[in-house]
Amino acid sequence: MRLLLDTNALIWWLEGSRRLSRSAVDAIEDVSNEVHVSAASAWEISTKARLGKLRFAGSLVARLEKYDARPLAVSVEHGWAAGSLPAIHGDPFDRILIAQAQIEELVVVTADSMFARYGIAVLATT
Repeated sequence: MRLLLDTNALIWWLEGSRRLSRSAVDAIEDVSNEVHVSAASAWEISTKARLGKLRFAGSLVARLEKYDARPLAVSVEHGWAAGSLPAIHGDPFDRILIAQAQIEELVVVTADSMFARYGIAVLATT
């Protein structure tokens, strides 16, 4: 399975939070699965940390190097697709993740039930 971690799932996974379901943890830690982390999630985490809306210790890049998580750049195609999505979800970070999941054929690990409304595969975190 090819997974894309939503920002909330990424943070919970790195923190070892119980908010991440056992099935989500198992899927993320299954070495036969590919785990992707979007540049949009890095941007969202650093922005929220800078604004004081999130505590995040250390470097995300350094933390991800410990795992076999694959970075996923945001391309022009992703940006165009995100802007063209129906106005179901208004969060620009989430819209990029949805577009990436559609184009790259990834299963999104998320707590956000709105993702599924775009017809993408979702693995719920709860």
